[in-house]
Amino acid sequence: MEFYNKVIESVGVRFLKGNNYKVEKAVSISDFSDSENTAILLHQGSLKFSEEGEGVNEGEILFIPAGRKTNISFGAVSKKTDLSNESFLDNKRKYLQTISFKDIKNAEEDCVTIVNFEAKVFDVVNFFNSLGIPPFVIRFNDQIATILEDIVKESEQHTPGKERVLKLFTELLVIEIVRHILKNRLFVEELSTNSTYFKDPRLIEMFNYIKKNIGGDLSNKVLAKVANVSEDYVGQYFKMLTGINPQDYIEYQRMEAAVELLRTSKKSIRDIGKEVGYKDTAYFCRRFKMMYGLPAGKMRRRESLINVQG
Repeated sequence: MEFYNKVIESVGVRFLKGNNYKVEKAVSISDFSDSENTAILLHQGSLKFSEEGEGVNEGEILFIPAGRKTNISFGAVSKKTDLSNESFLDNKRKYLQTISFKDIKNAEEDCVTIVNFEAKVFDVVNFFNSLGIPPFVIRFNDQIATILEDIVKESEQHTPGKERVLKLFTELLVIEIVRHILKNRLFVEELSTNSTYFKDPRLIEMFNYIKKNIGGDLSNKVLAKVANVSEDYVGQYFKMLTGINPQDYIEYQRMEAAVELLRTSKKSIRDIGKEVGYKDTAYFCRRFKMMYGLPAGKMRRRESLINVQG
């Protein structure tokens, strides 16, 4: 129990966005993914995910860890309506129409609440992504459903303390998801095995160094000095504790930093690539699209639209 308390206390949480939607037109996305964690509460209608088309019942939540891809269908659709994630994001308002919370109760169409949030260990490691768990349904948990509703209700307000309340609700959401996993013995092995980095100070030093020097030299030679291990061993050491090799982890962190700059700055794609460690802009753009399924420029336009709507 003490270990899990330490895990929860180490996770930093940030609310990103949340909206209620009615399904304007049924759609199936073949490779749905987001750079942050996604929780989808089905109020009414049809919601399916995975290659097998697993169904979500009304009142249940589909949870998709950051960076995980899955097939997903909003509304009852045929195979002919499949879109790529990029096409869906480009035309999202054609399929999902934003509505207020009070309109959900009276809506006759399929309706969902979608909340995106960040959960990072030591403000560095994407927690749910690092566990290696797949998207899954949270069943029979009215408390998490209520928290998601409360988050979106609060996000619609224009009152003092709104940001503080959203942070508190989002922290509670993460705690309840972890509790749900433990109570129902879901992915407990992954949680125990892939969270060993909480116990290793040398690995934490590497995490912090990578974050502070994301645009600099992060070769295994440099990381070996930070962790005080040999250059030949550092890759094996890192993978043994995290499940991934250090250069894959570094690329993921660089891309996350790039997404944050796209959201919050007006810097050029070229300058952003250089800032996060890519001297070759073309290579940066190729890797970005490979990881997120859409070009950096489209990611920026998409985030700008979301911010305007919010």
